[in-house]
Amino acid sequence: MPEFAQASGGTQDYVGDPRNESVLISVNGVLTPRAEAKVSVFDSGFVLGDGVWEGLRLAGGRIGFLSRHLDRLWDGAKMLRIDIGLDRPQLKTRLFDVIDANGMADGVHIRLMVTRGLRRSPYQDPRLAVGAATIVVLPEWKLPRPEMFARGLNLFTVHIRRTGPAEQDQKLNSHSKLNCILACIQAMEAGADEALMLDDRGFVATCNSTHFFIVRGGEVWTSAGGYCLGGITRGAVLRAARREGIPAFEKDFSLFDVYGADEAFTTGTFAGLTPVVRVDGRPIGDGARAPEDASGPMTQRLRAAVKALEFEESEGRTPP
Repeated sequence: MPEFAQASGGTQDYVGDPRNESVLISVNGVLTPRAEAKVSVFDSGFVLGDGVWEGLRLAGGRIGFLSRHLDRLWDGAKMLRIDIGLDRPQLKTRLFDVIDANGMADGVHIRLMVTRGLRRSPYQDPRLAVGAATIVVLPEWKLPRPEMFARGLNLFTVHIRRTGPAEQDQKLNSHSKLNCILACIQAMEAGADEALMLDDRGFVATCNSTHFFIVRGGEVWTSAGGYCLGGITRGAVLRAARREGIPAFEKDFSLFDVYGADEAFTTGTFAGLTPVVRVDGRPIGDGARAPEDASGPMTQRLRAAVKALEFEESEGRTPP
């Protein structure tokens, strides 16, 4: 078993909850105890990473930005020519059936996974798939560790580059994440929380599992978007900023701009907006941080604005 240099559990680290040991998971519509939930070794997702997925957050019995997540899921399935086998109302019903079966309402993260299904043999050709798509709904009580917000994140710029649309389009949220895993390993070995990844031109693209923003002179910048996933929280930050009258831009920028930024933060469905305090050993901003939250004033303002937007765009179970 390899040993990794590790400063923390990274941006995806969470507070453990014993209730997760007995959680029910939906595997093709069948509710199954966690310890018994399985897919075949011939499943397309296991054999080839042939599938798409979404990470969802449940708060107050409602899933944030659900329609946008399903838009992305359907777009990915269409690109891969995977027939999900359910329409959107049916998939929403399955999601909330799992939530209700587990008695969940708050502090829950849900992994929704769709693969091409079983294959007759472990080869790439999608014509070897037999039967329907595999659909798994895996909910967990999961909250980010509060100390992550208190101390802020330490990022390391890795040599692993994000590919563009001419290679594997990063807008496809596929099960295959090997370039991100390799980037994460390099960052871990450097003692960082997460990797900052560049595109093939040397401009900042994204992090290995989150999106990246900087604040300069009252403006909010993120990458131009050609080399990163169409992040749901990333998009919410841009919409919330513009609604607040904050200049927000998708643009090319380099590490020169990052090192001189006033603030920096990452975004993701799981942890929301998380402050970044160091990149490649360089402190971000003036170093003045509150003991309980390392976020700068712009990051805090945007976090509140995104939370309000998420509430507006959240969805519960549709009444019968």
